[in-house]
Amino acid sequence: MTPENKASRSIRRVLVIFPGALGDLICLMPALAAISRRHPDASVELMARIELARLAAGRTVIARGHSIDAREVGALFTDEPPANSNARRFFADFERIYSFFASDDQRFRARLAAATDGHVSFHPFRPGGDGHVSAAYLRATEIEIDESASPVGPWLEPTPDDLAAASRALVQSKCAVSNLIVIFPGSGSPGKNWPADKFAALASKLSLSLSNRASVAVILGPAEISLEPIFLDSGVPVLKHLDLPTVAAIARVASAFVGNDSGVSHLAAAAGASGVVIFGPTDPARWGPMPAGADGHIVILRRTPIDSIDPDEVASALNCLTRRTLRA
Repeated sequence: MTPENKASRSIRRVLVIFPGALGDLICLMPALAAISRRHPDASVELMARIELARLAAGRTVIARGHSIDAREVGALFTDEPPANSNARRFFADFERIYSFFASDDQRFRARLAAATDGHVSFHPFRPGGDGHVSAAYLRATEIEIDESASPVGPWLEPTPDDLAAASRALVQSKCAVSNLIVIFPGSGSPGKNWPADKFAALASKLSLSLSNRASVAVILGPAEISLEPIFLDSGVPVLKHLDLPTVAAIARVASAFVGNDSGVSHLAAAAGASGVVIFGPTDPARWGPMPAGADGHIVILRRTPIDSIDPDEVASALNCLTRRTLRA
């Protein structure tokens, strides 16, 4: 048993500091699960973008979320002595801190370490190496985490309130909850997006071919609102202005989803949904969404240029997938 294993018995609070976007956080989840196993009696807390911290808290191994933009973090970049700062008053409550933030900033490292009497370790954000980035996060923390930990699929459990919000959103949009196929046409980078008109053609094709056996809905994030007319012209219901927990809950109740290489595709997979994910320039072996649990299935379609993928190909892959999930 290592010294840290012995010390972990007295650890009550663990903090993970993480600066990434939604997809990055989902890829970190196997490492978060390993950290939780490593400190079984501790409250594992996450400091991240506030919307991600709120998403993770109570739906994953994370017990509580904190904003990475909080003044306590800002204090670590000032000239105020850490021992007397807001940073000390906050970070001193954690016996163990894992920071994926500013790991190459020696001044930040020193000031964070001085702000707590607990043990602090620093790990690279988006670490290199072969294989999936989730496995890279586990490798990056292998000194602190049980070496037997393996990159299992992430899991995010929507709450009853999330599921109720999802049901309300679907009813308001006149979408059937049963046998639902959800389309996510956006991503964080235009270069990773399958063209919106092809998504619209796919939506129309699915609506016609599935008849009364299923319904199709498009979910648009803030960056995709301009695409709404394309889908409305196709007669497909559009859901917008949804928070991430509601999107995760809709994915959970859906029979399948279709999306780009995007954070929301990772979110849907982590919530237990099966789906078809369209890749272009990025490598699915490193960035592909991982199915959560034995019932989740993710089909990857990849080609460059991405717009050379035809809606019929996506519809065929989706139809093969939904034969396992659509109810008669």
